Order: sequence, then structure tokens, then C-alpha cells
Amino acid sequence: ALGKGSDLEKAFATAALVYNNSADPEGKLSKAETKSLLQTQFWGFIQGQENKPKYREIISALDEESENKIDFEDFMILLVSLTLMSDLLQEIKSVKTTK
Repeated sequence: ALGKGSDLEKAFATAALVYNNSADPEGKLSKAETKSLLQTQFWGFIQGQENKPKYREIISALDEESENKIDFEDFMILLVSLTLMSDLLQEIKSVKTTK
């Protein structure tokens, strides 16, 4: 659908597809599923972040109250939060091209 879309549009479309492929029929993920998805699909951003207080806070929230589910909006906020704190972001900032 976004074959001619911009790189940014494709990136967000990919995030939406990955989320939707894991979500339940109501379009939500359990916290355990969210944690697993982050560990399998977002490893480059979360690797090495285990000692950062904000990372521990986010992961602790996923471990608590596991009956609560996460919708796509909350998932995207989580991705942005993890991206902003990631050491990988600093490496990415030094790259000038997406090709």
C-alpha cells in the first residue's frame, strides 16, 4: 500500500503491521506480549539499556498488572520512549542517509 511512500511513512506502516500481527482481535496486546514483541522486534534499541532507570520503569510496568492490555497508541508511545533513551539513537544521529 505504501510502495511509493516516504521512508518515514514506510517505517510507521511497518510498526503498525508488526503490532497488528501480534494483537488480539480487539487490537490490543497483553503486557507480556508487548514485552516479548519488544525483545524480538526492537532488540537493537533496548539492548544495553537494562541499567537505565527509565528503562527499568517501563519494563516493570509491563511486568505488573499483566491483565491490562496495551493499545496501538500506548505501544507507539512506548516505542518512542525506548528510542529516545537508547544508545543506538546516538549512533543513528550520526548517519546522514537512509539508503
